[in-house]
Order: sequence, then C-alpha cells, then structure tokens
Amino acid sequence: MLLLLPPSESKRDGGSGRLDLDALGFPSLKPQRRTAIAALGRLSRSVSASAAALGLGPAQRFEIERNRALRSSPALPALDRYSGVLYDALDARTLTADERSFAAEHVAIHSALFGLLGASDAIPAYRLSHDSRLLGLRLRQLWREPITSALDGRAGLILDLRSEAYAALGPVPRRDGAATVRVVSRGPDGRKRALNHFNKRGKGELARALIRSGRDHASLASLLDWAADRGIELDAAGEGVVELVVAGQLGTRMSEDQGEASWITRM
Repeated sequence: MLLLLPPSESKRDGGSGRLDLDALGFPSLKPQRRTAIAALGRLSRSVSASAAALGLGPAQRFEIERNRALRSSPALPALDRYSGVLYDALDARTLTADERSFAAEHVAIHSALFGLLGASDAIPAYRLSHDSRLLGLRLRQLWREPITSALDGRAGLILDLRSEAYAALGPVPRRDGAATVRVVSRGPDGRKRALNHFNKRGKGELARALIRSGRDHASLASLLDWAADRGIELDAAGEGVVELVVAGQLGTRMSEDQGEASWITRM
C-alpha cells in the first residue's frame, strides 16, 4: 500500500545534515530533481523575479533566502518538514518509532521540487508550488510522465490523497488497486457535499489512522473493510474514486480511544 500525500506551502525550520539526492526515495526521479533544483537556483538570483514567479508578498521574502540556501540548509524528514492543516492533523511528532517505520515504507509526498518523496526522506525547507513559474521550465512537463512511471512500478494499493493540481503533475496510473480520495460531508438532508478547507484535515486524520493501524492493505476491498470496522465512512464512489464522509459542516477530528477511531463532529 502507498498513501500519496500532497505537500504544503508552509514548512517547519530546523533539521540536521544536508540534502543528499542519492539518499532520496524513488531514485528514478533524480534527473528531474537536478533539473528543478538548477532552475530554482537560477530564479533565486533575482529577488523580484522570484517574488513574481513564486507569488510571494513582501512578508514572504524569507522564502527566497530559503531557496538560495537549499544546498547548505539543514534537512528534516519530509513527514516532519511540512506543516499546515493536513500535517497538523497527521501529527507526525506523536507517532511511535514503529509507526514512523511504517510511514517510511508506505507514505509518499509529492513535492513540486523533488517529485515523489518517501516520508523519511530528509529535505531542506524550500518554496516551490505546483503553479510556480520557473524560467524556461514547466513543472507539468518535467514531472508528469516520470512520476506516473514511478507510481506504475509500485505494486499494491495506491491511495491518492493529493489535490487535483498535484495529481495533474503526475497522475496515478489507471488500474485496479489505485483510487483517489474525495472528502465530503453529509448534510441534514442526507446529501453529500464536497469540502474545501476541511478536506485537508479529513485526509490528514485518515492518513494518521492508516499509519497507526500498521496494516498494509493489498486491495481496496481490504481498506474499505478496515474503515467500516472502525466506524470510518469510506465508500466506493465510481471507478477509481472513494469518498471519505465526515460529520457536520465544520470539519472533524478523529479520536483515538483504546486503539479505536471514530469521527467526532466539532461544533
């Protein structure tokens, strides 16, 4: 099983050591990583060009310094580097050593700069988004085929929790055992409605529950059975799509009580 997560624009500081491209997972992506890093380095020579290409305001100029220091900055495991709603819900800091080992084997994060990363891959803080404009380089053209090829070589269930924008940078191959997660809320009338901000929280909590369970699901049927046993409403919703149904309109939080998980509406 592979859980495929999006990155976050916000990132934590700190770490140790330095970026080592040879140590990153999905080694077939090394040529594209070198290309993206070189293009970002050229862009970082100009503050004004960087601000325009990366969509940065005056208060975000520190992001340009991060990019300039990419090779010398301390590195953190990707699961710890990213912050924001999804990663706050996943809460990697509170995972046990065994749970982190499971995540290292079964979680990948899709970075606009590095492509697919393993959860334990050590990376520096940087700023580059799916829609950033690098000089002479289109990220979709760079990443789309290599990432799809790398995913195609991964056996077993692939559960895609990325946003549509990142999925477009490297679509999951169409095959049995590959599914995209869509987060919805059931309203008072029983109808399902898509969530925006809180879909990230739902995805983060689902990823956390899967990591903590330590189960390597070989099929979508196994995953759906596991979710049903824990009161998590995860439904097949057409070819290649599953819906994660969360309670209420204000988002949810997954409680952990004696190893069981349940959805709780935050009112």
